[in-house]
Amino acid sequence: MNNITVQKFGGSSLATPEKIKSVAAKIYKRISYGEKLVVVVSAMGKTTNSLISLSKEICSNPDPRELDMLLSTGEQVSVSLMTMALKEYGISAISLNSFQAGINTFGDYSSARIRDFDSGKLSEYVEKNQVVVITGFQGINEEGDITTLGRGGSDTSAVAIAAALNAKCEIYSDFAGIYTADPKIHPGAKKLKTISYDEMLEMSGLGAKVLHTRAVEIAKKFGIEIYCGATFSDEEGTTVTMNTIENPVVTGMSIQDDQTLVTVNNLKPDFNTVRNLFETIADNNHNVDMISVINNNGTINLSFSVIEDEREYVENIIKTFLGNMPESVLNYDHNNVKLSVVGIGMRDAKGVASRFFKALSNVPIKLVTTSEIKISCLFTKEYLNDAVKSITEEFGL
Repeated sequence: MNNITVQKFGGSSLATPEKIKSVAAKIYKRISYGEKLVVVVSAMGKTTNSLISLSKEICSNPDPRELDMLLSTGEQVSVSLMTMALKEYGISAISLNSFQAGINTFGDYSSARIRDFDSGKLSEYVEKNQVVVITGFQGINEEGDITTLGRGGSDTSAVAIAAALNAKCEIYSDFAGIYTADPKIHPGAKKLKTISYDEMLEMSGLGAKVLHTRAVEIAKKFGIEIYCGATFSDEEGTTVTMNTIENPVVTGMSIQDDQTLVTVNNLKPDFNTVRNLFETIADNNHNVDMISVINNNGTINLSFSVIEDEREYVENIIKTFLGNMPESVLNYDHNNVKLSVVGIGMRDAKGVASRFFKALSNVPIKLVTTSEIKISCLFTKEYLNDAVKSITEEFGL
């Protein structure tokens, strides 16, 4: 089948009946040009947050299977309402949940991954209808249970469906594209015409909320270009694609403002201790970030960052781990931000680190991590505005 486009609409684009009708009008305009559309939708507005809050009124620690069952209802409301709106335009449309669409998953509840599709079943629906509307964010595991893909998982649903159908993919939200920095923090940020998969992977992993990281991974693997644009605007958006011929040294900047610096001093001078600590944290399904290990007079001082929401859980794990090490001291430093710059051009450019640290010469930096196309640093939140201004000016963002 040719001329198929997968479109994804986020929750803010579907927050009210009026917005759903407006999206239906946008879809009607597209199919009038002879296209067939597969439309992936999120839950309306803040529905997912409301359902999570509702579950916690029942119990403080909801069963993961039952929570996924609850959260999946949000998208079912959206697909049915969207399909009703499309039928008002005389469009032949059908709504499908993840079981009907044949989206098979594996892995844990609330963070499942897509295993495969019943692409034959999906192709039949596309063949018979002008528009197929599918629940994002979810799939069905081998036991037949509903599983969700994690926050932002509707992006992943859309790109995976596009890969299964060899179709184009468009992601629509409140933003008119992908910017060099968060326009809410820095209104002067430039909108990018294109960005590479690798740059987008780094920015998504660093907190940029435009695209789900796993969606970009799938797009890169299968060569699916992703167009990101605003739902209710005709302004040109941004295309996520393979590397362009010329790349700026720094393409964009990301900010994560919920960082806690964890320090464990006086650990035994044995890197097996460090390895075992990180292994214990991982076994309890928590992540750490920016790591520093310093040998100090026969002991090890270990520092790393975690997001604030994880801090209490990680603290309990570390205290248990250090139970037989009374000489080790655990400290926390709250109210930090992580600022990162990303750019394919860093691979070949000289002096990028020098320019980065020169721009932040008045910012007391606590931790630094780098990759081939990224530099990240951690510092106290009070310096954020000055840091953003300096980096923006230095790299022309």
